[in-house]
Amino acid sequence: MVCEWHSAPLGELISYIGKGVAPKYINDGLDATMVLGQKCVRNQSLQYEQARFHNSAEKAVNPDKEVRKGDILINATGVGSAGRVAQVMADPSRQCITDGHVITLRAKDINPFYLGYFVKSKQKTIELMAEGSTGQTEMNRQRLQSEIIVTFPESKDLQKRIAEYGLAIDKKITVNNQLNDYLLELISSVFAHRFSSNVNTTDLKNVLSISTKALKPQEHASEIWEHYSIPAFDEKHRPIFEPASEIKSNKYQIDNECILISKLNPSTKRIWMPYCSSNNAVCSTEFIVYRPYLKEYKSFYYAAIDSPGFTDYLLEHVSGSTGSRQRAQPKDTLHYLMPNPSNEEIKNFCTFADPIYRHVQINEQQTAKLELLRDTLLPKLMSGEIDVSKVDLTQLTNNHLADC
Repeated sequence: MVCEWHSAPLGELISYIGKGVAPKYINDGLDATMVLGQKCVRNQSLQYEQARFHNSAEKAVNPDKEVRKGDILINATGVGSAGRVAQVMADPSRQCITDGHVITLRAKDINPFYLGYFVKSKQKTIELMAEGSTGQTEMNRQRLQSEIIVTFPESKDLQKRIAEYGLAIDKKITVNNQLNDYLLELISSVFAHRFSSNVNTTDLKNVLSISTKALKPQEHASEIWEHYSIPAFDEKHRPIFEPASEIKSNKYQIDNECILISKLNPSTKRIWMPYCSSNNAVCSTEFIVYRPYLKEYKSFYYAAIDSPGFTDYLLEHVSGSTGSRQRAQPKDTLHYLMPNPSNEEIKNFCTFADPIYRHVQINEQQTAKLELLRDTLLPKLMSGEIDVSKVDLTQLTNNHLADC
């Protein structure tokens, strides 16, 4: 049976488009409604932990503004933010709205998750629809509705099957992320239990050095660099591979023996154990690059730097005014008092933590592979380039998940 395909402007396939409300912000409580803002729409998923709260007793919420399962959310404003897309994959556990910096799309006459994956596949195009001067960039909703042309099979069953392929991969990605959160929390908990009351300490400078070996991109223009940057950490916690010729500033050279922690705005903790899958790994100079004198103890030192005590120390040693440009002073950290248990205790901890950190890295690499599969195959299925009526998507999904 031939599968009929159609195309239509996005505006013809939605029943609702609108920005959220101007919230009256309060702390969470009985009268609090969850508010999803720009920070919540990241990496094509929703970061509910970044939500704020609106006083619904003071300002009632229009039911049309309430977030529903299947809604597509697009950041409406901001350089580097406008055009980012995510979808509400399940009914929120409580009343939830968006603020005025987020556009909501609600599907009609098409599978909402099929439409969601299609819109997400067009994110780079949508980002270019943001107009205005720096600092005042805003999404053009009319262009969004008229210039994004959606292709889709007439069969609602085929729409559903294509969407379920993406949903199955995203479910596996979510499980990987949740498992990693649990594993890292486990290591932190065990470290705190074993060493938080340890009376023996030593200055950080006695166990770690700070590396500042810099590379100039213009001297390595022909190379592809494995770039550990602040935006890469915030977006996917994964380095970006890019030509050195496209990088504008000097970077620190790193390898998989290093530990990275951001000195920029340390109230937002960014700590990285790079796995350096190439010989051309570099990081932003906004990171402090620690190198253990005894590399076999790296897991112990990573856990120590990841601890609340070290974070508090960083926050006590910052320069810059309150706001978005505070920096910790790397040299000051050399005087931080690290736990200094016996070598046997450190070895025992590393025996426990080493394979867990390695498993976290394997999960991150698996997630990268899953995202590549999803982002490569879904556009082909949604354009008709692959005849979806002749493909067993269930078997295809199972095979891909098994390969990962």
